[in-house]
Amino acid sequence: VGSVLSSYGWYLLLAVVAVYLLVQKVSRSLAARQSSRPGAAEAAEEPDVVVRRQEALAAARLRMQEELNAQAEKYKEKQRQLEEERRRQKIAMWESMQEGKSYKGNLKLSQQEVESGASASAVPKSKPNKKPLRGGGYNPLSGEGGGTCSWRPGRRGPSAGG
Repeated sequence: VGSVLSSYGWYLLLAVVAVYLLVQKVSRSLAARQSSRPGAAEAAEEPDVVVRRQEALAAARLRMQEELNAQAEKYKEKQRQLEEERRRQKIAMWESMQEGKSYKGNLKLSQQEVESGASASAVPKSKPNKKPLRGGGYNPLSGEGGGTCSWRPGRRGPSAGG
């Protein structure tokens, strides 16, 4: 025992001091945590405050759920209307096909009517005529029509330096 104390005495002393300081810090933090919890002490003293808080929370949840249900109902109604419009378009297309008319033109017109009705409040954006960046004959894989510059890989083999 004497040889262990003489060899590792200072290390043991530092370890004991570190453990002591750690225990003190943990006990202080636990005491601070206990004192900073007034909710636990107040809950035992004033249950009516807790009941009112829970009722307010339940009312808020119920109100939010009702709003969500109303939004879901509006969305379902909108989806039903869109489905009904699609069904009408298909019926009109089928009837025009039976009569021997072109149904694509009717479909495009009806889609434009639906879009104009849906986006009546939106401001239509004008698209200016832009020329393409490259000509129609440009193909980067063919090596043709790329312009004046072309890249070629260097020669294989050892360098010509000396």
